[in-house]
Amino acid sequence: MTQRVREKERNFKLSMAGIGTCCTTLSSTSFRTSPLEFESLTIRGGIFLGKPIRRRALRIRAEVSYVNADEAKKLIAVEGYTVLDVRDKSQFDRAHIKSCYHVPLFIENKDNDLGTIVKRTLHNNFSGLFFGLPFTKPNSEFVQSVKSKFQPGNKLLLVCQEGLRSTAAANKLEQAGFENVACIISGLQTVKPGTFDTVGTTELQDAGKAGLITIQGKISAVLGTVLVCAYLFITFFPDQAEKLFPPSS
Repeated sequence: MTQRVREKERNFKLSMAGIGTCCTTLSSTSFRTSPLEFESLTIRGGIFLGKPIRRRALRIRAEVSYVNADEAKKLIAVEGYTVLDVRDKSQFDRAHIKSCYHVPLFIENKDNDLGTIVKRTLHNNFSGLFFGLPFTKPNSEFVQSVKSKFQPGNKLLLVCQEGLRSTAAANKLEQAGFENVACIISGLQTVKPGTFDTVGTTELQDAGKAGLITIQGKISAVLGTVLVCAYLFITFFPDQAEKLFPPSS
């Protein structure tokens, strides 16, 4: 009887020692295995019980580089960046960097629903008339179009006229997995003539100018000349001026 009691005590001590060693080796608050991690651990009858922790896979996103025109020229010549122009077709046709690719972030809106017709009419009578801006809408196939031409690892220099569209386009491409994207700060309007080899009828910095604003200076010059001539005529030839412009009675 005494021998059986002693054997039970010895077995109990061994089992307790095993559990103690296990608990010392394994953290009571976190138990990592592969590929799971547990918040807590309970041992019952040799079975490990715990609540697994789900961890989100972390992805490191590359940052978009913003450069000036001279730095952009080096990216093209030295680091092998390809120029991607995201302006609308009208600005692209006026002037663009030679050998660049063109995928517009916005495309001309030719929808014919009533709301679009009203908006297009208002636009054409103001922004379109004075600044020559086309009535556009977001290009829903922009990212897909870029993916059809480039791989995510390609080095891309995005350009637009003021720098806003290229920034928006860079964010879209970054989210789509493109890792080497750069933009010109404030766009092509800051590029001095001769910085890049260009194609078009005007300089890159003037490609955004169209509509009545392009002849505003000429109109002002003509009106100014007419007023000066009228003043000189009245001053030096008052008699003739009085005949031409008799005072009202």
